[in-house]
Amino acid sequence: MLDRRNFMRGTAAGGAMLTLPFAARAVADEGAAALDDMAILRAALDLHPGLYRYNSPREIADGLLCLEVAQGRAATRAERFVNLQRFLSSIRCGHTQCNFYNQSDAVAAELFERPTRVPFAFVWLGDAMVVTRDLSGTGKLEPGTRIVTLNGVPVSDILYSLLPLTRADGHNDAKRRSQLEMRNTDTFEYFDVYQGLLFPPENALHRITAQRPDGSDFAIELPAIGLAERQAGLSVPDDEGTDTPLWTWEMRGDVAVLTMPTWVMYNTKWDWERWLDDRLASLSGARGLVLDLRDNEGGNECGNVILSRLTDRDIQFPGYRKLVRYREVPAALDPYLDTWDRSFRKIGVEAEDVGGGFYELPGKIEETDFIPAMAPRLTVPVAALISPVCSSATFSFARRAKESGLVRLFGETSGGNLRGINGGSYFFVRLPESGIEFDIPLIGYFPTVPQPDAGVDPDVVIPRSIADIAGGRDACMERAIDWLSRR
Repeated sequence: MLDRRNFMRGTAAGGAMLTLPFAARAVADEGAAALDDMAILRAALDLHPGLYRYNSPREIADGLLCLEVAQGRAATRAERFVNLQRFLSSIRCGHTQCNFYNQSDAVAAELFERPTRVPFAFVWLGDAMVVTRDLSGTGKLEPGTRIVTLNGVPVSDILYSLLPLTRADGHNDAKRRSQLEMRNTDTFEYFDVYQGLLFPPENALHRITAQRPDGSDFAIELPAIGLAERQAGLSVPDDEGTDTPLWTWEMRGDVAVLTMPTWVMYNTKWDWERWLDDRLASLSGARGLVLDLRDNEGGNECGNVILSRLTDRDIQFPGYRKLVRYREVPAALDPYLDTWDRSFRKIGVEAEDVGGGFYELPGKIEETDFIPAMAPRLTVPVAALISPVCSSATFSFARRAKESGLVRLFGETSGGNLRGINGGSYFFVRLPESGIEFDIPLIGYFPTVPQPDAGVDPDVVIPRSIADIAGGRDACMERAIDWLSRR
């Protein structure tokens, strides 16, 4: 398997460059003939609005040629899956990925259900793997324990080997690192999947060397766990068809704490807006409200409902242009694309050609970032806790909170990217030879004024520490509650 440096530099560095518009033309020339995986990939990428946001056409073309070589050498579907994700990650788009949840049952069973998972939850503090919860049943891995080696490999080597497989926008590497934490919040965790594919334990037994919070060293062997065991301990409820609240609300003294581990409301039957309205109405007399978004990657724009209640005038934010790369999907590519809305196949028909291979969707720029004020207005101060996990809708909320000054942010720099993200509409691309699926976003959001290649910085930076984890202390929550109480 090619390493990342050679994979991206490629054997084609001195060869002719194939720009992607030629890929679409080749697909059209094929007519109804069956396409191979690489032809489908090249043609699908021609639809990607952020393909060249962080890469030149030459870099993408070279990467594709290197991927083709790597896939030709691959002996297993697992290798093809890793090779493809490595290339997709190089695009630096947080919504371009081999989506664990969109794979066929056969692919998911083969690649994701292996009994290779570590029996603990953890976070990365720099390149230190720090246990947050012992799932082994032994009590040997107390919170704050630092894992030094896993199956004979220094954990920092594992981290840097897996980082090129993660998805994030731009050069926001804190987001990439957070994806390789095991927080026990998702059915399929990035670390579980790629550690299982690239660094599996021998005989389903993890050999661990570690350091306790008191500084003493120890070694232990623990059985690896499978998918069913991991799912049994999930800390976030399943949203599929449920009418059960996915958020929690509690009073800590005279401060309300709203914990929101997800904003994915597409599949739920829960009336989250009414639930939220009822609780916001109960804030009379409270000193403030804390929104805990630290484990929330995004979903629906639930945060806009809160922002709209914090002001007595409509909120206008600097706009982002909505650009797409095509008018209609080539007919030969269409059979390999799944989505939930047929109109996406002709998303650019009414769009304006603005040059550079882009079409701008109809509608005023300001309509893309406008939140109308809603009554009754909340007059209590609001704090939000953010982390690198926050991307997509929670990244947008953090940006709007910071720009408006209506919410004070505590924690660590968000995921996402101020230079713009890609999303809104998606195709799920099915590759017939390998059986692998990958997602591509269809709308690129581009700022009207230059922005940094970074996430949103909190107003109050509160990094995590081993001492806090070992002591069971939530310094970020404490600081936010203290700030609200003093106000």
